[in-house]
Amino acid sequence: MILETSWEVCNKMGGIYTVLSSRADVMTQRHPDKVCFIGPLLTGEGKSLPLDFIPGAIPELEGWTREVLPTLGLRVKTGHWAVSGEPPVLLVDFSPLWEEKGDLYFELWRAYGLESDKGYGDYDECSLFAVAAARLMESIASWTAEPTTAIFNEWQTAMGLLYLRQHAPEVRTLFITHATTIGRSIAGNDKELYTYMDQYDGDQMARELGVEAKHAVEKLAAHEASVFATVSKLTAREAKQLLGREPVVLPNGFHIGGSPFTAPMQSKRRKMRRLLAQVASRLYARPIDPEKAFFVSLGGRYEYRNKGIDLFIESLYHFQTSYTAEREVVAFLLVPAWEAGPRSELQYLLSHPAEEQERPLQYPCLSHWLYNTENDRAVAHIRHRGLDRAEGHVKVIFVPCYLNGIDGIFDQTYYDLLQGMDLTIYPSYYEPWGYTPLESIRYGVPTITTTLAGFGLWAEEEEATSPFAEAPCPPVHVVERTDTNILETIQTISSLIREQLHLSPEEAKAQRRLAYELARRADWKLFYRHYEEAYKFTEELPSLFS
Repeated sequence: MILETSWEVCNKMGGIYTVLSSRADVMTQRHPDKVCFIGPLLTGEGKSLPLDFIPGAIPELEGWTREVLPTLGLRVKTGHWAVSGEPPVLLVDFSPLWEEKGDLYFELWRAYGLESDKGYGDYDECSLFAVAAARLMESIASWTAEPTTAIFNEWQTAMGLLYLRQHAPEVRTLFITHATTIGRSIAGNDKELYTYMDQYDGDQMARELGVEAKHAVEKLAAHEASVFATVSKLTAREAKQLLGREPVVLPNGFHIGGSPFTAPMQSKRRKMRRLLAQVASRLYARPIDPEKAFFVSLGGRYEYRNKGIDLFIESLYHFQTSYTAEREVVAFLLVPAWEAGPRSELQYLLSHPAEEQERPLQYPCLSHWLYNTENDRAVAHIRHRGLDRAEGHVKVIFVPCYLNGIDGIFDQTYYDLLQGMDLTIYPSYYEPWGYTPLESIRYGVPTITTTLAGFGLWAEEEEATSPFAEAPCPPVHVVERTDTNILETIQTISSLIREQLHLSPEEAKAQRRLAYELARRADWKLFYRHYEEAYKFTEELPSLFS
């Protein structure tokens, strides 16, 4: 059995959702009837369940569900995840464990010296969910009496691994840190992570940055796991320094799927370009030609420095200072923020295409209202750089909502809109892997990333091989980024935008095809072998990683 838990199972929060949901298909193919995911049940009795959860029986666990589950004292929903492969899923309500919190924390303090009283924010609910998931794992492993590997993702599930070590030590464990608590905190607090990496002490920085409990439980899980893993060579160095154990590397793949150059996909691309142009035209009261415009985007989480949002805006500003308008450049910042709903005046104009419009809308750089529009960092930055002027030839549109197909303006998913882009830019500072540029090339859209992204380093190695090495314009531009070369990075990205704009239609088409070919090298069908090797390590060679 392979039992895997994460706070993001049927609960989309960030990149780990993409890791698990895209990997599920190949897992269920390689291990039929042997895989089950466990996620948090965050709704009360009688309330609606997640849209990507399909309630129903799990045939391979039917006996356990009927005979054992009722004895555990936990409310659990059984079903399948509505992603490729439709893997079995258990969603567990961990709220009953609040009454046991003191006893659970005391048990782990006695066993490991874990000081959970120093936790704050989401520490308690994540830890209680992790223990609830571990109890299900313990029960299933005992019921099946089969060799079982339990996979725990990120610090949010670390306490579950410690609990399992205490109560079911025969279960083999794999702990994956996608980003260390300390590394993310150092970067998020504008400290120089990479310059001083070899001098940082994880425990000391945890005290300084106020994340002692999260760091401590993560570090313990890294050391107690049969196998400790991370997602890139970049983060392996970070994990070894800050957590004190050398991890194996399990790079993140993607479910690549069919070619973006089929007739239906090309039709979708044209449709998305018309939609992007329509929204931009209404916001700025300027005609935008979808055939001639150059569409750029950045997507991801609202981590201003870590995700390179600051450099995205600065690079566009630097570019427009010397740009003569051969083509209209419209850049979309697709980053969920404190959204207050779709703009009603924009909705009206979009639904009345014949309606004349005399002037741009107020805040033309916003597709949806924010609760904190006046104080939002991105809005202030865009306006400060004059990238919200109708007469400018470079315009920025901040789309601060989850693009789930029902946002009220685009009513398309993120992947749908991505297909309409000419270029994506992800100038990340802290990016252990980097799904966004991989998603981009999957749809044949060339991208810019950095040497501080795990994906960027992987792409750089791949592009040194044929046929990419011979290409006049690579599909992934990997910009060197350090703690100190911000201006050089901005200038390089600005030059690359100009370079992309001047590609001939034939060159652009060839580059897009190369982008998809490179994405195919990162398909889970190829990358999943790293997980299969890790499973063998948990069984045969755990001492190698102790």
